[in-house]
Amino acid sequence: MTATVQDVRAVLSRVVDPETHKTLSVTEPELQVAAEGDAFSITVTLGYPIFNGSQALRAAIEAAMQAAGQRLGKLDVQMKVRTHAVQRGLRALDTVRNIIAVASGKGGVGKSTTAVNLALALQAQGARVGLLDADIYGPSVPIMLGLSGKPKSSDGKSMEPLIGHGLQANSIGFLMDDDGPAIWRGPMVTQALTQLLSLTNWNDLDYLIVDMPPGTGDIALTMAQKVPLTGAVIVTTPQDLALADARKGLIMFQKVDVPVLGIVENMSVHICSNCGHVEPIFGQDGGRHLAANYHLPYLGALPLQLDIREETDSGRPSVVASPDGKAAQLYHEIAHQLAIHVAGQPLDDSGAKPRVVARKS
Repeated sequence: MTATVQDVRAVLSRVVDPETHKTLSVTEPELQVAAEGDAFSITVTLGYPIFNGSQALRAAIEAAMQAAGQRLGKLDVQMKVRTHAVQRGLRALDTVRNIIAVASGKGGVGKSTTAVNLALALQAQGARVGLLDADIYGPSVPIMLGLSGKPKSSDGKSMEPLIGHGLQANSIGFLMDDDGPAIWRGPMVTQALTQLLSLTNWNDLDYLIVDMPPGTGDIALTMAQKVPLTGAVIVTTPQDLALADARKGLIMFQKVDVPVLGIVENMSVHICSNCGHVEPIFGQDGGRHLAANYHLPYLGALPLQLDIREETDSGRPSVVASPDGKAAQLYHEIAHQLAIHVAGQPLDDSGAKPRVVARKS
């Protein structure tokens, strides 16, 4: 009996994606199968950037087809990041498929450095990425991306993002004097940040990484309620004091229905730049235990390393300054796990729902 496209789909429905550990979606547009003589060409579209190639998935598909006695022709693996659900009552931005908050319960844990490097890693893996600096009292993205100047506007209403190492970026730091302190009250801050998000002409982004203000105060809470977030990442150090505040941060997101996509443990160990000695000066595995206690993904750990600080301060973060280095590889692995967890979130269905418009009688 001659095999059909449906027979091939049935074969592929049992193939497990080695990255997500879930069976492949066999419906279009994620999977396209076409008969070409006695062979079948297959196009698989993944919902996350392809990292380190797709050899494992290709091998699984080839093995499944061979076991079923089907001849495989061309096999193409592509990426298309989908828009995922946000908080109830909010709608995803038209030009941004997923907004991801990078947050911490307190300052000084390397949140901004992590946010910038994760954004650059996702971009290097093939995604379209932007970065919004929402840390109003200490905007650091301009320095970290080596950017200066102010956003341009063609209509006097909206702003064009600045481009740093290929990232679309905007920050309140671009709009302030270099040495001017941000002496603003809470309502002014949240209004400024929501306008910075909505009035920036983001260009077709798969991910917008938001470097959140530290803490769980009014500003962070209002941002979590008003910004349409696909999810949040919590950055902490292994230290007990940092972990206590990180718990408050993740609970805040959970209370406003924002999924916590995972925990990143920064400064997990100190690496001596002279001898390479490794020492857990802030404790050990605190982030891993926090993730386990709250049944959250543990995305990975990063060391306290001089190179990371120096490269970031120079405006060339590790992912672009030393792309083959150990630190860059760690950022890539964490970014990849983050993208996989984003892809596992429910898809956005707000476009199928009618907008409610209030009319005066």
